[in-house]
Amino acid sequence: MEKRSSIILGFLLIAVGGLALLFTLGGAILGWNIMAPWRLWPLLVIGTGLLFCVPPFTARGKRGLGALFIPGVPILTTGGLLFVGSVFHWWEVWAYLWPLVVLSVAVGFLLAALYTRVIWLVIPGIIIGANGVLMQFCALTGLWGVWAVLWTIEPLSVGLALLACWIKVRSRGLFWAGLILCGIAGALMLLMVTILNWWVIALLGPILLIVVGGLLVLRALGRRSRGGNLESSVPAGNENA
Repeated sequence: MEKRSSIILGFLLIAVGGLALLFTLGGAILGWNIMAPWRLWPLLVIGTGLLFCVPPFTARGKRGLGALFIPGVPILTTGGLLFVGSVFHWWEVWAYLWPLVVLSVAVGFLLAALYTRVIWLVIPGIIIGANGVLMQFCALTGLWGVWAVLWTIEPLSVGLALLACWIKVRSRGLFWAGLILCGIAGALMLLMVTILNWWVIALLGPILLIVVGGLLVLRALGRRSRGGNLESSVPAGNENA
């Protein structure tokens, strides 16, 4: 416990010292006027996030600590955005980068799945991540109207999450459920594009259907090759019997 506390405190001191050095050099060389101490209050939020994220790395034998990534990564991301807004007095950063908080929740789930080896945590990670990517695109471009078509990312993300779990679990039900949801998402995207006459996004639907069809063909070929290998491994004497 003492060793772990020392490591966590060391990381915090390194982070604070590095930021202080950056501000000092920035003020001396670039003329930044950001040295008002009260502007550093987001470091408290960042430190809280580190308290969640550091323990899984310092106690690798305790896989349950991987769940701390789920709250820790979003807190770190929020602290980072607050830090940029406070220190550089650029609060408009939230207008463009707030979806990073959503993406950080997805990253937290994926890191937790990787650390704890609980494959089912991948499902919320992929679903939240897909929405976060689309939200970030809209926040940067202002094209919120694309949701008229790309709401179909919801069944698509669920389907992709199930297929990701199938890679580990190898359940026939997961594979077919994921494949069907991806196919439904592609069909819905084509339908919405047809209704709205969005020819640019119309490319995504056929591509999605091709990908889903390719997965189906590869699965069938893989099953056939494994079956052929099993048949060829049967001794000739056993076949005559």
